[in-house]
Amino acid sequence: MSVGSRRRAALTRAELLREMGLARPWRLREQRPAAGTVLTPSADEVVECHRPAGLDPPPAADRRAEIAALDWPQLRQSVADCRACGLCRERRQAVLGVGDVNADWLFIGEGPGAEEDARGEPFVGPAGKLLDAMLAAIDLRRGDDVYIANAVKCRPPGNRTPEAGEMAACAPYLNRQIALIQPRLIVLLGRAAANSVLGEVGSLASLRGRSLTYRGALPGGPEIPVVVTYHPAYLLRTMLDKAKAWEDLCRARALWRAVRAAPPPG
Repeated sequence: MSVGSRRRAALTRAELLREMGLARPWRLREQRPAAGTVLTPSADEVVECHRPAGLDPPPAADRRAEIAALDWPQLRQSVADCRACGLCRERRQAVLGVGDVNADWLFIGEGPGAEEDARGEPFVGPAGKLLDAMLAAIDLRRGDDVYIANAVKCRPPGNRTPEAGEMAACAPYLNRQIALIQPRLIVLLGRAAANSVLGEVGSLASLRGRSLTYRGALPGGPEIPVVVTYHPAYLLRTMLDKAKAWEDLCRARALWRAVRAAPPPG
C-alpha cells in the first residue's frame, strides 16, 4: 500500500474515532517504527479528534437542578435510566424505594443487595425481615406511614459499602425523595447512610444519640430531625448491639411524637 493510501485509511479511522467522541489526538504515522525507535510526528501529521456536541454529560449543577424538578413518575424513570456512576454496569435494575410517599417516617439504608437488585425493592432479605421487626417494635409497618430508601439506587458489586463518589452521584435523587415525601423524621441506618445525608461528620458511635437535623439542598427548607442507628445487616452479625438499636428507635419515636405535637411553623 502506498504512503498516500495508508494516510487515507488512517484519516478514515480518525474520522470514526471523532464520531465516537474520543478527545485524545490521534497521531498518524507513515510507517511502523522499529523496536526502541521514538517517532516525533510533524505538525501536519496530528489530527485532533474532538467530542461531538451533545455527548458531554450535563454539568453537575444542571443535573441537580433537573432532578430537583422531577415528580415521582419522572424520578423513577430518571433513576432507571441513570448512568452517572459505574454501579449501573452490573445492576439488574435500579431500586428507588418503597412505601408511603406521604410518610412521616423515612428510613434510609446504604444500597440494594442481591435480593433487592433482583426484586426492585429495598430491604427484602434477612436484613429486611429484621427491619420489619424493628418497625413493628415501635408500632410501625412497611408502607404504612413509612417510606424506605437507600443512599445509592444500584447494587454495589459484592454488596460492598458504596463509595463516596457513588453516593454523591445518587445524592440528588435522595434529596428529591426527601423533598417529595417531606417526612417528619429521618432514620439513618448505618454509617454509609449517615455520610450520604449528613456528610463526613463522624463515626456511627459519635452520631448515635445526638440531636441532628436535615435541612435539604434548598436554602430556607424545613429542618427535619434525624436519628442515626445501626444497619439491620450489621445487627444480624452483632447481636449485642440490638439493645442499642432499640434505644435509638425509642428515641426516634419520642422525637416523632414531639414533632407531631408541636404547632405548625408560622
